[in-house]
Amino acid sequence: VRVSSHLLIRRDGAVLQFVPFHRRAWHAGVSEFHGRTACNDYSIGIELEGTDTSPYTGIQYITLAAICRRLMQRWSLPTSHIVGHSDIAPGRKTDPGPAFNWAGFRKLLTMASEG
Repeated sequence: VRVSSHLLIRRDGAVLQFVPFHRRAWHAGVSEFHGRTACNDYSIGIELEGTDTSPYTGIQYITLAAICRRLMQRWSLPTSHIVGHSDIAPGRKTDPGPAFNWAGFRKLLTMASEG
């Protein structure tokens, strides 16, 4: 099977790592970000346990923000580089879906960077 992600954040906030960050995971498939194709080659895939239409838990958002902050610091990435599968493979992938609170997540991400 050629489907994997680097991390899974469970509904209780527990984190499972399947692929080391320096290795390629197979989460994006046919994809493009800022004109660059094959996102699996240069991105980190983080999955959230849940569905596109069910609200994610508060602890999932807190955990995701903490992880993203560390990754952004490690690789000097701007906040704008944190996107969903729906952004890199529109029409083919829908997650994290309409239930994902992007504004709330971005606020947590900013708070994490300040503290």
